[in-house]
Amino acid sequence: MLLHATYFPVPCMPPRTLAIVRYQMMSSPQVRYACSLHVSGSSSLNNKPTPWLLIGLGNPGKKYEGTRHNVGFEMIDSIAKAEGISLNAIQSKSLIGKGYICNTPVLLAKPQTYINLTGESVGSLAVYYRIPFQHILLMFDMMELPSGILRIQAKGGHGLHNGVKSVINHLKGNRNFPRLCIGIGNPPGSMDSKAYVLQQFSTMEREKMNISLQEGVDATRLLISEGFSQSIDGFNKRQKYKYHKV
Repeated sequence: MLLHATYFPVPCMPPRTLAIVRYQMMSSPQVRYACSLHVSGSSSLNNKPTPWLLIGLGNPGKKYEGTRHNVGFEMIDSIAKAEGISLNAIQSKSLIGKGYICNTPVLLAKPQTYINLTGESVGSLAVYYRIPFQHILLMFDMMELPSGILRIQAKGGHGLHNGVKSVINHLKGNRNFPRLCIGIGNPPGSMDSKAYVLQQFSTMEREKMNISLQEGVDATRLLISEGFSQSIDGFNKRQKYKYHKV
């Protein structure tokens, strides 16, 4: 059984009937992804969907809340709120929550190791729950992207991000896991990048980021339900140009 997604103006809800639903774009900017089931001739209705491990990168503690480096944590919190998943347990040095997105089991995780040691948690959770690399979705800040711009990638390097580097190291050098990159922009002038990522967002940046967090929730639903498809390509393209004036 394969899950496909379409746009619908409410959060993702379990389908009541089996239907083949095409991916459609609605005119309203306030749309959300909803799930419906697509029955593939090569799959069995008894097959269980492969779980996903969703990890947000960040630093624990009040001191770091709302900083640029913690947008990965914020993305996990946004997904948890949207899907009604409680982050109420500790495992492998992570705050975790279990639930479903589009009828697919998911494990949400916010490693509490500090960002540069994130791999300690990710590697342990992936092994314990037997999550394949292609179902480990890492969510983290990226200076190379303009503030508020999102990008979903199927794989890649660490891009000098120590948290991502730690994850790759603890996955035995494997880089073939998906990422949801959250743009925070480059530091102004000669400002030190370490100081920049530990700063709070400006008022304008925060407004953009709040919108991006909801878009990230929608994109996560789409990825889990459709995988890397033309829909994801379309999402990335819309993100790339969403602040370009025509």
